[in-house]
Amino acid sequence: MKKILIIRFSSIGDIIQCMAVTGGFKNHHPKTELHWVVRKDLASLIKIDPRIDKIWEFDRELGMLGLLKLAFQLKKEGYSHIYDAHSNIRSNIVKTILNPLNLSSSKLITRRKHRIKRILLFKFGINKLPNPFRAFESFRSPIRKWDINNFETPDSNWVFPDEIENKCSKLINGYTQNTVTLVPSAAHDLKKWPVKYWQEVITQLSDKKFIILGGPDDHFCEDIRSVAPNRVLNLAGKTTLHESFCITSKANYVLSGDTGFLHAADLFNKHGIALIGPSAFGYPSGKNMKVFEIELPCKPCSKDGSTICKIKEIKKCLIDIKPEKVIKEIAAHFEHNIC
Repeated sequence: MKKILIIRFSSIGDIIQCMAVTGGFKNHHPKTELHWVVRKDLASLIKIDPRIDKIWEFDRELGMLGLLKLAFQLKKEGYSHIYDAHSNIRSNIVKTILNPLNLSSSKLITRRKHRIKRILLFKFGINKLPNPFRAFESFRSPIRKWDINNFETPDSNWVFPDEIENKCSKLINGYTQNTVTLVPSAAHDLKKWPVKYWQEVITQLSDKKFIILGGPDDHFCEDIRSVAPNRVLNLAGKTTLHESFCITSKANYVLSGDTGFLHAADLFNKHGIALIGPSAFGYPSGKNMKVFEIELPCKPCSKDGSTICKIKEIKKCLIDIKPEKVIKEIAAHFEHNIC
């Protein structure tokens, strides 16, 4: 393997999951040149991985012409191997230009989306997919065909720019020990643990400090903070994507719903709890993240929680994960570990 291209344009969670494969390429082929094509607004995520030799940024505002121009630039690179980790219209266009005569070549691998199996699962409740569906393994599994099996990554691998490191250190000053990082938001409401449960965790763990990560529209995070404002740092909407990524890398312990930064915590080998509700594909892969979920006949009911709950007890799969169990697990972790 002389020069490898990874194609994964988006989204936050999927890019983070896909970052679990770079160690595999470099562990087995340390001299290989590793490139990645990604959407421009998400490129900061993968810039922390020094094993990626070159990042190609696609500006979606440039549309199809911009994509074609980028594809022909990539063609000049003469890649020996291509891993399409996206398998969408854009990635298929890029592949066709890079390898027009032999798309089934053993030097080109595509991560399949198993659309028929998804239909069977979500329409008929027949699960032919791995259960549980481990996020990192879904990206690693395809390239095992290239005899790549060692994906170990040292915790010291990830490198953030000095300005990001310095800003994040200042932001969380006073919240570096005995602190739980909370990630309560999600793209869809069906994947959100109730606000009162987050509040209960903070109230009952009165000897702990908390950091909340979220986006600018996650106004409910202030409601969570309000139960103990003197020991809760609400950073929702106050950090960039890159900064939130950095803060996650510094976390003592992470409590997260099924969202992108759950996978960031998993990538950084953090201890924590994953609150898994209706979706099928959010399970962490690392040994340090514990999964809390409720088994129900209707679960999983969707790919990403964007559907309507199918039973009378709305969000039962999350509401029945009681805060008392979560509190007990967090307290036990801190009792046995110095954080």
